[in-house]
Amino acid sequence: MTEALSASELIARMGDARFGLLDLLPEGDLAEKLIDLALSGPPPVPAGMATELACLNLALNATETRNVRVVVFGGGTGLSNLIGGDSRNPLWPSDPFQGLKEVFPHTQAVVCVTDDGGSTGELLKDLPLIALGDIRHVLLSSIRQEKLHERYGLAGREALQASATLHRLFNHRFETPPSSPHALLGDADVNLAALPEAMGQGLASLIETIFSEPQLRSQLSRPHCLGNLLLVAAILDAKEEMAGISRLAELIGANPEAVLPCTTTPARLKVLYGNGVLVSGEFKSGRARRGYPVDRVFVEFAAQPQTLPKAPPQVLAAINQADIILFAPGSLFTSIVPILQVPGIAQAIRDNQGALKMLVANLWAQAGETDMAHGNGHGDHPQRFHVSDLLGAYHRNIPGGVEGLFSQILVLGLRDIPGSILQSYALENKVPIYLDRDKVRAMGFAPIEARLYAQADIEQRGVIQHDPASLAAAVRVMWAIRDSFGEAGGCQLAGLGARTEVLLDPLGQTASQRFAAIRERLHTLAIAEELHPVLAEIFWRHGDIPLSHLDGVAGVVLLDREEWSRAQEWDTIFSFYDPIDRLIKIRKEIFPEPDQFEVGFLIALGQSLLGNYAEEKRRLPVERDGLLLGYEFRLVLRPEAERRCFFSPTELARFLDLVRMRRAISDPRLYTRLVNGEEGFTPPGLIFGLTYAWYLDNRHVCHVEYKMSINRMMSCGLIPEQQRVAGRRQAMIDFFRTVVFRYTAVQLQPSADQGLG
Repeated sequence: MTEALSASELIARMGDARFGLLDLLPEGDLAEKLIDLALSGPPPVPAGMATELACLNLALNATETRNVRVVVFGGGTGLSNLIGGDSRNPLWPSDPFQGLKEVFPHTQAVVCVTDDGGSTGELLKDLPLIALGDIRHVLLSSIRQEKLHERYGLAGREALQASATLHRLFNHRFETPPSSPHALLGDADVNLAALPEAMGQGLASLIETIFSEPQLRSQLSRPHCLGNLLLVAAILDAKEEMAGISRLAELIGANPEAVLPCTTTPARLKVLYGNGVLVSGEFKSGRARRGYPVDRVFVEFAAQPQTLPKAPPQVLAAINQADIILFAPGSLFTSIVPILQVPGIAQAIRDNQGALKMLVANLWAQAGETDMAHGNGHGDHPQRFHVSDLLGAYHRNIPGGVEGLFSQILVLGLRDIPGSILQSYALENKVPIYLDRDKVRAMGFAPIEARLYAQADIEQRGVIQHDPASLAAAVRVMWAIRDSFGEAGGCQLAGLGARTEVLLDPLGQTASQRFAAIRERLHTLAIAEELHPVLAEIFWRHGDIPLSHLDGVAGVVLLDREEWSRAQEWDTIFSFYDPIDRLIKIRKEIFPEPDQFEVGFLIALGQSLLGNYAEEKRRLPVERDGLLLGYEFRLVLRPEAERRCFFSPTELARFLDLVRMRRAISDPRLYTRLVNGEEGFTPPGLIFGLTYAWYLDNRHVCHVEYKMSINRMMSCGLIPEQQRVAGRRQAMIDFFRTVVFRYTAVQLQPSADQGLG
């Protein structure tokens, strides 16, 4: 019997002929041809040729991978799907043992921990932990059939049933407080007795901890995902995050170190848009629709300068020992980038020069993140996002850029997908990220386009997504042929990437400490009891508001219509700041409308920063030849010694200049502005409040959003006034970022090529 040849030997033999058998495979590079062969089998060819291709196909799919060590970076659905299928998908229990974890048993996931929304956000309000939601998600996906058999003797149907029970347990969400562990399990439709005894007892113990531990019992009154609470209970029992995650992993049938957080230092995300607006919080940035591409993102760590954050030793050891390093598909700015900003991780990847390193490119452009290209776009499609844009974004945001992090780019091929499917996605505003192959090659990377989707998903559900089995098979092929083709030419992207300085929270506060400080500060103000939780939530959502912005506020009151004495000469906004009694006053009728109340409060809070700056405000008519031409708005500042204002005299003067108030030469406290009779006018205090609310959340302040939209217009250079207006708008944004919200660090300024005026 002839000894079977390896995949590399078969490839070399087939490629020796002038017309090789590999030429019969679909068009593409060598790696693309071989991945297609492994996924689709040999094409119709004469019998003799088919035999050799079948042998190559068998060799590719039989490549030994049991001892290959794989590390995958990412967060949320993309990482979970790559490891073992999307464990939040209702269909996951029907096929839970697939993906990388089955082909490469020594797979470890390094997970992003900057999420602050949903159940995770509720935990962060009270507990000084890292974000756990994505860890829980990937942990469930990491359950392995072999481990269930090794630890509990489960196989076949029993292993599937245990996975289905764990799926229901971990993904159960409750809105109303469960009265007892028994009631909680009943609502989740879970019978722990159906699990192996040791597993059931371990999970029962964690559920008892949820109800007995004071820090967790209070969480039961909030909406939560049960899997997150189980994870926190495991951490509290183990008294350490890494040990708690490892304990729960082993309990449910995953490798003990299958899932690792990228850091154990609590952190939050900051997103800087191309127009200079800086937003704090991953959840908030995900809802923002700024109309600009994201410029850069930063991770702000809750640490003191003397205790700088670092990657856990387990993560650095995994990277050092890895044979394959993968970057999972997912949210560009909220999964991969934050991980690589953790000190030590990017350099550890570069230092492992022997590993096969690949990026799995995202399939869909993501609203608010990658739905607009950075810079000038591509030819006739400036709004398309390409794989080269993806690489450029990574390069700008990762310390040291992408050099040495990956060489190959795995891209899900769309060539054989019916146009009707893509059209239905387009109707949902989902647009693919396009592969610009030549540009990616010119950047020094090897693009590899392959059928990384399941045909059954398209035929049965009309869904296009990365298929865990296909991705794992493609990675196995890349491992099998790693010596059969040369490395890419090396990164050709300009610049050195992001700055290497670590961004620290100015107060060194965790999210829970910040939330405690918010509630404590609100209790020092004259505020009705019903307003406390509402205002606390507003401050929690808008993490950019420093509590010092409340220094000029004595309280917040709701007024009936009959009590409302403020003239609506300038606006129809039902809130304002009264500098006399230092109260924020809001019409009671808008309190039941959360969005309207929030905007009203933010406008008035912004106005409070000006304090009692105005001694006099008057409007004087301007007439000539008996005609009313307009009016002069006169503002007299209160003497500096009597002024209560958040800003220094210089900062206040800068703001008044931005709103085109002109200081009188003879009297430095007198400011004027001429207003045409047909021209609308917003007084300085009101424009400040509106811009304050817009900067924090532009969705509800249409007046200011309209004004700022001039910065998105293509300037033709023929109208100087357009450039002047755009410049003023940009200067106003810069003022709010650097003066109002005090973000003055060099790395928090927009990139040089993002200037807008």
